[in-house]
Amino acid sequence: MDVQFYDVKSRQKVTVPESQVKKTKYERTTKDGKVQVRYALRGEHNGTKLTKFVSEADWNAMNAPME
Repeated sequence: MDVQFYDVKSRQKVTVPESQVKKTKYERTTKDGKVQVRYALRGEHNGTKLTKFVSEADWNAMNAPME
């Protein structure tokens, strides 16, 4: 299964094989002291690093290594 990313540099959608995609989590603390977590998939296409933010359910369903 391929993952579709949007390449900002070339302004088009590109597909990256699932074997080259890694999962990552971005965590930050808000002003209220709460921890906000964003789930993302990262890949590379023609030397350009790509990031796609996904839901937690999609992130958990993805069988990819953590970055």
